[in-house]
Amino acid sequence: MAKDGTNRGGARVGSGRKRKPLYEKLEDGNPGRRKLEVLEFTHAPDLQGQEMPPPREMLSATEKDGSTLEAAEIYEETWNWLNERDCAHLIMPQLLERYAMSAARWMQCEAAVTEFGFLAKHPTTGNAMQSPYVAMSQNFMTQTNRLWLEIYQIIRENSATEFIGANPQDDMMERLLTMRKGK
Repeated sequence: MAKDGTNRGGARVGSGRKRKPLYEKLEDGNPGRRKLEVLEFTHAPDLQGQEMPPPREMLSATEKDGSTLEAAEIYEETWNWLNERDCAHLIMPQLLERYAMSAARWMQCEAAVTEFGFLAKHPTTGNAMQSPYVAMSQNFMTQTNRLWLEIYQIIRENSATEFIGANPQDDMMERLLTMRKGK
C-alpha cells in the first residue's frame, strides 16, 4: 500500500506462469500431489445435468430497428455445448452472458458494416472517414475472443483429456454470414 492509502503495484492480473491443463498433470504423474478434479468428455445419453439458467431479458431485447438481439440464442447454444461436455457447472452464468452479448454486438456491427460500408462522412468537415462500425466491430470481436478464451481455459484446466472438435466460437462466422437481412 502506498503512503496515500491506495493499493498500487504488485502482481499484474494474468502475469506469471500459465497453469498446466489437467491432462498434462496426469501425464506427468501429478507432480503437485493435490487431488485433481477429473472431467471426462463423454457423450453418454444418461448424463444428469442441471437446468440451464434462464437468459436475462437484456439478451433478447428489442432493438431500435425492431429486430431482436440474438444474444439469448448464442447463450443457449453455448450453454448446451458446455452441458453436453459436462462442464456447464464450471462456468458462471454472468461470464456466459457477457460472451453472448459481446458476440451478438459483434455480429450486429458486422451487419452494419455490410449495410453502410467501410466509409462514413465526417460530421463537421464532410470528408470521408472510417465508419465507426468498423472500430466497434473490432473491439467487440477482441472482447468476444477474450471471453471465449476465458471460458475455454476453464474447460481446458479441468479436463482429463485434450479436447479437439467443433465449438461455438467456430460457428460464429458461419452465423454472421447466414444472418438474414433485417434481422
